[in-house]
Amino acid sequence: MRVIHLLVIASLVFAAAYVYRIKMDSTSRTERVLRLHAEIREQRDAIAVLRAEWAKLDAPLRLQGLADRHLALKPIIATQYDSLKNLPERPPSFVKPGDRDPIGAMIETIDSVAVTGSVPAPAPEDRP
Repeated sequence: MRVIHLLVIASLVFAAAYVYRIKMDSTSRTERVLRLHAEIREQRDAIAVLRAEWAKLDAPLRLQGLADRHLALKPIIATQYDSLKNLPERPPSFVKPGDRDPIGAMIETIDSVAVTGSVPAPAPEDRP
């Protein structure tokens, strides 16, 4: 009978130690969660302050005042634009009308060697 009593007492001590360990783990995790919530609150407050500062710096009246003070800009006048007939002539084209497009040829050579993603590039004879 004494052996059974010793086993029961040992199991009770073990169970008590296990419950105590679980309690300490949950307490430390609760404290960590509370610290994280406090840090999140501090970061949100800092973000709110930064947004308020940004709104102050980005205010249109403030920017207009800075532009007037530091830039020598004049208002746009509708007559300062020139008409389209005064544009210079188009530069001469170095590609003859019957020749292949040089940029298209470069793209085709790149496409023939490039493999994108997991789909293999089609064989040159399969291309249109």
